[in-house]
Amino acid sequence: MHYVLRGRLVVRSRKEHRAINRIKLVIDGRNVQVPENTTILEAASSVGIYIPTLCHHPDLPSLKGLEPDAEIYQHNQRILNAMPGKNADGCGLCVVLVEGMPEPVTACDTVAQHGMVVFTFNEKIKTLRQERLSAILAQHPHACLTCAQQSGCTRDHCSLNVPVEERCCEHFGRCELQKLATYIGISESTPRWFSTNLPVLGNDPLLIRDYNLCIGCTRCVRACRDLRGIGALGFIYDEHGKLRVGTLTSTLIESGCKFCTACVEVCPTGALKDKNVSWERKDEDIVPCTHACPVHVDVPGYLRLIAKGKMEEASAVVREKVPFPGVVGRVCNHPCEDVCRRGELNDPVAICALKRYVAEMETWGWEDTRAKERSTGKKVAIVGAGPTGLTAALYLKKKEHEVTVFDAEGMAGGLMRYGIPEFRLPRKVLDKEINEIVRLGIEFRPNELLGRDFTLKGLMRSGYNAVLIAIGTQKANRPCIQGIENPGVLWGLEFLRNVNKGMAPLLEGRVIVIGGGNVAVDASRTALRLGAAQVIMVCLESLEQVPAYQEDLNDAFVEGVELINGWGPEKIVPYEGSLKTIEFVKCTSVFDKEGKFTPIFDKTQAMTLVANYVIVATGQVPDFSCLQYDPEVERHKEGIIVNEYTLETSMEGIFAGGDVRGGFGSIIHAIADGRKAASSIDRYLGGTGCIEETLFARGLPEQYLGRDEGFAKWPREKTPKLTLQKRKESFDEVNLGYDQSQ
Repeated sequence: MHYVLRGRLVVRSRKEHRAINRIKLVIDGRNVQVPENTTILEAASSVGIYIPTLCHHPDLPSLKGLEPDAEIYQHNQRILNAMPGKNADGCGLCVVLVEGMPEPVTACDTVAQHGMVVFTFNEKIKTLRQERLSAILAQHPHACLTCAQQSGCTRDHCSLNVPVEERCCEHFGRCELQKLATYIGISESTPRWFSTNLPVLGNDPLLIRDYNLCIGCTRCVRACRDLRGIGALGFIYDEHGKLRVGTLTSTLIESGCKFCTACVEVCPTGALKDKNVSWERKDEDIVPCTHACPVHVDVPGYLRLIAKGKMEEASAVVREKVPFPGVVGRVCNHPCEDVCRRGELNDPVAICALKRYVAEMETWGWEDTRAKERSTGKKVAIVGAGPTGLTAALYLKKKEHEVTVFDAEGMAGGLMRYGIPEFRLPRKVLDKEINEIVRLGIEFRPNELLGRDFTLKGLMRSGYNAVLIAIGTQKANRPCIQGIENPGVLWGLEFLRNVNKGMAPLLEGRVIVIGGGNVAVDASRTALRLGAAQVIMVCLESLEQVPAYQEDLNDAFVEGVELINGWGPEKIVPYEGSLKTIEFVKCTSVFDKEGKFTPIFDKTQAMTLVANYVIVATGQVPDFSCLQYDPEVERHKEGIIVNEYTLETSMEGIFAGGDVRGGFGSIIHAIADGRKAASSIDRYLGGTGCIEETLFARGLPEQYLGRDEGFAKWPREKTPKLTLQKRKESFDEVNLGYDQSQ
């Protein structure tokens, strides 16, 4: 059976193999049929009859008879067990009457018998439950449960003068104790709660522990020990006979906690809270890596499979969303790692590098082996063979449309091929993954340029039912710098394109690279490999604001690239021979209060540098000259205007995706747009628009994790890199990726 822990599916971990024999009993006048060895509580739950309980949870063993630990810690306070030999006896709230039995029994651990007649509610049961609830509420702030102003209260000021520590908490409306108290009713004899001044611990990663809200149900202890197999939590009885829960040493980390937050999921009162999970965004907050990924790769799914050594299955999970796993595993900006919950402990999981590892461990080809359906008879033209266009082509072909991809270059790949240096993305990796897409039956037509060899209207007239524009940002953003047209001034993207086409210029002396983005970093590292004696990057942004990927920037520093922050170019002047001077002024601010790029300069502060070459890499914009014969496609300075939901342009049947519609600047975002475009175009052509697929049918994750000493302090495994000497001598790949031992 599957159960839900506050929205999280888990697999039942006990009583999985029940006898197939079934028994019949009567609960509150209803005939119930259940398997043998089912408890009364489970039998009632199976037909929707509610029996209140706090200590019980369907995935945890019973509290009754549980032995306390010798000692626990609540922060720095060490608390010894004052009652050796006393075992836990449960909350007692699930009492029911069974016909023929003289005393009430607890439903959570009484096994149902054939012919049994059970009563879950009458005055005697109500009185018993209220008595036991009163004892629990005496240890827990409960003014919120009896307040006449439960709805509509501002909580800023209490007209009933309830102390602040007793007022409605953030769990009100979602609290199990509240639900239970509403059902049972609170006895007038319930004593008032007095502040216990117990620790509230919020300095641990991920978790907040408020011992003032703990009612001693020990669900967290059993979840940690029995469900997860970690055993970082325990309980004792103090000298007053109160059950108290804590860690087994003074800190969670030293106690062996894995911060899986299963304890939070089972806590009924909010004594344990997850710092980063809100009720409004629960799914996103619990698995932030998957939701931060633009294509929503099942990150935990493929990481679990890697841990089990199931590489082909892990690869299948990645390929459900990403058609270029080897590419993305090398050049992704990995927003998943920015939000990885492991990063709250020390470093995020190496999600991106592991994606590459999985791609390299594949042993089979990924040609489509499904039984072919009849073609829809619809034809789609895709203009641009970059990540957006190729992704869209793949999924549209899988939807059985005829797909033709046009590109102005001689080979497919777009800026993956012509904009990223080979020392970051080897061409054999790119070729392999592009070929896997094209050989599905996609027609590729190279060296055909929109606006020169064909037009959008011409494509539609020639029989295409839809067109996707995915031409990216191929044109350099040219800043207003005096003397920028002087010889020896190169443009970043054009420079990289020429190098990748085998037309690399020989450089010497000092090279100044203007810009702080990825193209600027790639151009700087490329210039070193082409013979430059010194490379200096100069950018407007501070070191903290530099937009380039941090890992690539660090590699550039290691290789010898220098960086000067906070200066903007104003003039380039010929100096002597091939030398030129670049005059800079101080940039005092890059962005305004709204975060918009609005640089402000102080021209009283100036700097001059002398260089043999200048490479300007200040961003890219779409080249709209190709749309001169299709003016119906509306656009603004940043890109083509589209419907954000469908990506359709102002011209019917014409769609646009990727950087050409506004510039995302990352391959994973381009892939996401390709998927979105394929879905929209399929729907436009009469299909369902569903492109989701399951390449590996995986079950629910195992709940048992086991204990690993020092888990919270484990360092992130470093990826090996090419030696510095070899980097200077070649364009060989710098990041070597994990080996199997790592």
